[in-house]
Amino acid sequence: MPDGLDALVAHIRACRICRDRPSGSPLPHEPRPVVVASSCAPILIAGQAPGTKVHATGLPFNDRSGDRLRDWMGVTREAFYDAGKFAIAPMGFCFPGQDARGGDLPPRRECAPAWRAALVAAMPQVELVLAIGAHAQAWHLGNARARNLTETVANWRSILMRNTAPRVLPLPHPSWRNTGWLRKNPWFEDDLLPVLRREISMRIGDKR
Repeated sequence: MPDGLDALVAHIRACRICRDRPSGSPLPHEPRPVVVASSCAPILIAGQAPGTKVHATGLPFNDRSGDRLRDWMGVTREAFYDAGKFAIAPMGFCFPGQDARGGDLPPRRECAPAWRAALVAAMPQVELVLAIGAHAQAWHLGNARARNLTETVANWRSILMRNTAPRVLPLPHPSWRNTGWLRKNPWFEDDLLPVLRREISMRIGDKR
């Protein structure tokens, strides 16, 4: 494993294991790992995997899901892409492709075992992890995760207040496919989002 954050990120961006040494079927297109690492950002955004637009642009959350996430967080686009404020590291760094119905496939299984522990360890200054979606919650919460995503996110208070570092706040994916979930769970916007915005503001001092 390379020494230093910059060297680690360079190796991640050059990674081709999902194409050349896959676990199962190889990635059906040229890999394009997308990651924003930081040696000073207090917050890590732990997502799932890039979508088609992010794959095309190389900019994480550069899509409608990103717009919704930034609204949830109460931050501007400029602040969101400030590596002094936020590190952004999905569970799978490359766009995994789509299923027969046009939905994005899960993050590649090769990615997290190869890189995630080293990347998180290389950013010890992170105080808060936003664990977005079931895959990120499984890795960052371990046994603290509940039976499903809804129960895990509903248990956000006790998860956030655990005596662990960094602290973790579980979130659903901001995909517009989850609009129905948000309607069924109004507590998310009423109770969780104000705390999310407060936790972020405490650490980056950004105001819209």
